[in-house]
Amino acid sequence: MDYQPITHEAGDFQRPVSAAEIQAVSRAAFGADVEVLSAIELGGGYYNTTFRVDLGQGKPVILRIAPEPGRQSHADPELMRNEYISVPYLAPVANLLPRNLAADFTHQVIGRDYLFQTMLDGVPAASALNSYPQPERASFFRDLGGIAHAIHEVRGPGFGRVAGPTHERWSDALFTWFDRAAADLTDNGHEAGDLAKLVGVADRNRALLDEVVEPRLLNGDLWVGNVMLAQGAAQPTITGVFDCDRTWWGDPQADWPIYLAQRKPGSERDAFWESYGQVGQSEHARWRALVYEAKHAVGLLLEYHRFGWAKEIAETYGEIRELIARLAD
Repeated sequence: MDYQPITHEAGDFQRPVSAAEIQAVSRAAFGADVEVLSAIELGGGYYNTTFRVDLGQGKPVILRIAPEPGRQSHADPELMRNEYISVPYLAPVANLLPRNLAADFTHQVIGRDYLFQTMLDGVPAASALNSYPQPERASFFRDLGGIAHAIHEVRGPGFGRVAGPTHERWSDALFTWFDRAAADLTDNGHEAGDLAKLVGVADRNRALLDEVVEPRLLNGDLWVGNVMLAQGAAQPTITGVFDCDRTWWGDPQADWPIYLAQRKPGSERDAFWESYGQVGQSEHARWRALVYEAKHAVGLLLEYHRFGWAKEIAETYGEIRELIARLAD
């Protein structure tokens, strides 16, 4: 086997996978006679350990291996299982998604969840988009807005993670997530007092959150880093979307692509709204947007702590405190 792992330091969140383990999961998924010709670890992700695996049967496949159970978070546990259960709800964009080939959540082979998927065509937008002149990137964001809109049209049974548990009220789903995020921080010896203040301030206007009564499907992580582009196209053309593991039922305005599109007004990102449409501009909608902004900030804070990025940690605590003050006004 041509085995090409990425070197992981002892303190890295992502843990290595051996050549023998890759051979074992490949045979469990595709048959005892399968021989892995190559396994090349792919960078760019921060959670799962991902390999491009050549089984000598045509196009290589993608192998994603989740962290061990003890390394899963309280706020967003078992992301791979959440994605797996979300696939039927992502039917409006099924033509852009990788197909699941085999999954094993039993931990009988390597003690971790793992999933084999087809490899998407194209090149990662994270590296290819900037090769286009800035004005031409508007077509990318226009397409992205259309994809987000199609996902948000899907209705759900309750509020919260697609894999559950779900809640009848939107506020309950949000506050449960904040409570679990606080547990992630305190369990790892980090400061969580600001999260308690945030929930306390937001709770005073809980009724504004619960004006959202129809759960819609949120991708949770749709942006440049999880999109493939057609190679060599005259304009950046989206050919694939991957890593749909943070799906939720909730208010579309709370979704990650909405948050990011709003952060750079007056740029090529404005094209996003041409195909998506406009989000609510009422006073209540603007207040809810602050809560959603705080949720995204806390989510980033958890990741920054996981990787020990001190500068980003300090900046994000400052952003959360500023949002608490604005919510309290």
